[in-house]
Amino acid sequence: MGLASQEAINQFKALMDQVDEPLKKTFKNVHQGYIVETLERFLKAREGNVAKAHKMLVDSLQWRLQNGIDDILAKPIIPANFYRGVRDSQLIGVSGYTREGLPVFAIGAGLSTFDKASIHYYVQSHIQINEYRDRVILPAATKKNGRYIGKCVKVLDMSGLKLSALNQIKLLTTISTIDDLNYPEKTITYYIVNVPYVFSACWKVVKPLLQERTKLKVQVLQGGGRDELLKIMDYPSLPHFCRREGSGSGSGSGSSRHSDGGCYSLDHPFHQELYSYMKQQSGCREPIEPAKQGSVHVDVALGKPEEAELCKTLESELKKLRNQKSLSGSLKNMKISD
Repeated sequence: MGLASQEAINQFKALMDQVDEPLKKTFKNVHQGYIVETLERFLKAREGNVAKAHKMLVDSLQWRLQNGIDDILAKPIIPANFYRGVRDSQLIGVSGYTREGLPVFAIGAGLSTFDKASIHYYVQSHIQINEYRDRVILPAATKKNGRYIGKCVKVLDMSGLKLSALNQIKLLTTISTIDDLNYPEKTITYYIVNVPYVFSACWKVVKPLLQERTKLKVQVLQGGGRDELLKIMDYPSLPHFCRREGSGSGSGSGSSRHSDGGCYSLDHPFHQELYSYMKQQSGCREPIEPAKQGSVHVDVALGKPEEAELCKTLESELKKLRNQKSLSGSLKNMKISD
């Protein structure tokens, strides 16, 4: 159990048995019948401290209640052509499964533009994918494999990454905070592939936003990462941007790979099933004509007093990067370190 001893689990469970009924109800949507495994995740996120893990989980459950997260899968972003714009600018999908049965999430980090809708739609979409993963994909994987599957792996394609991506730092911070506080320990490894030379500069800005336990899960692979990823998954499960070893790390090659849509497209089975599921949950019909749609506004508690100082540091680093006339560096010697 690692940091989560049986004694800690028992103490944590006893505390959760005492919470109010509304919190117990939303907790069921979180643990999906796997209470111990869920408590372990929150304990790991707080280094085995029962009191801190309990506070973290209760705060997360209250966040779910206050923001209607239990019902978010019944709130599809409509009409479909508007949602297609979200999908085309927030590149994420499921390409397959590892040999151990973990879903493989492919993320087009470098080419995601987040410019087709307001920040609220992208946050809503991100949470909906998280909830669909936890309530539908992972339970189905558990049933198929005959053992508990509660985590995934993520492969982030940095093709086409530019310094201008840092203009989305507010959105990235919001999404990162949501995941850290409410979906801890759901990803085993973050594989970074197709890394361009500007990645090290962007990483310098993004790294302070991440928890230490998250940084330890990041692995930068050479090129498209095909050979390394084939050690844990079969070829059909490889994200489309990993399949050609030697694929470039520049924006040009990234654009060509994006043109085929891959698992990002709304036409991909993953997104078709997700969207159909949400429309079924909502009981809504697709509007005949486009109408102004209200996004789901989710409050995010940034929590720590040092957040203000962190924002100042990020702004300072951004200014330095924008003032640089050139960026140089060798990927051969690049390391992600604290």
